[in-house]
Amino acid sequence: MAHLLHIDTSLRFEGSVSREVSGAFAEAWRSARPDGGYTYRDLAADPLPHVDPAALATREADGDRPLERRLVAEVKAADTLLLGVPMYNYGVPSSLKAWLDWVMVPELFADQQTGEGVLTGKRVVVVTARGGSYAPGTPRHPFDFQEPYLRAVFGMVGLDRDLEFVHAELTLAGVVPHMAQFRELAVASLEDAHRVVRELAVA
Repeated sequence: MAHLLHIDTSLRFEGSVSREVSGAFAEAWRSARPDGGYTYRDLAADPLPHVDPAALATREADGDRPLERRLVAEVKAADTLLLGVPMYNYGVPSSLKAWLDWVMVPELFADQQTGEGVLTGKRVVVVTARGGSYAPGTPRHPFDFQEPYLRAVFGMVGLDRDLEFVHAELTLAGVVPHMAQFRELAVASLEDAHRVVRELAVA
């Protein structure tokens, strides 16, 4: 059965563009698959603890790790992973980094017999919201540490073969006076993001 794991990370509960667009994907996905499973995790409303020395020691001793096993099980159960990720300080929210540190464990890296990533075959859709534009050719493109980082991390466990990024850019154009000239571009970027996620959701 199709199963969607939907993760939001924005600290904004109202007016969040990443929540808005990831929510549009989830709604279209669920409408197209009424019998599909759905798991939602809000890392801002219910943040995970960071992996600490005690958790690391338990992992190394192969002790009981209920939180880690629950989070890993959610990833394994899903055939589609959807992440709503705002850009914070050119990167990802710390709550998402904490989630990645819990789920990117050796058992997911690769099958010991084949060398294939255990998660190969799953689909990942990352919806980002960026206050400015970090598109190729723009002055800020070199400062995009969000997409390259996530591509590298997901590639480590075989999740880079069906990985889509949908960027809603210039989200601050409506509130920052000196960015007012980009408001039409911001509206167009958001509309395009909605169009793309609707298409991806039913594919």
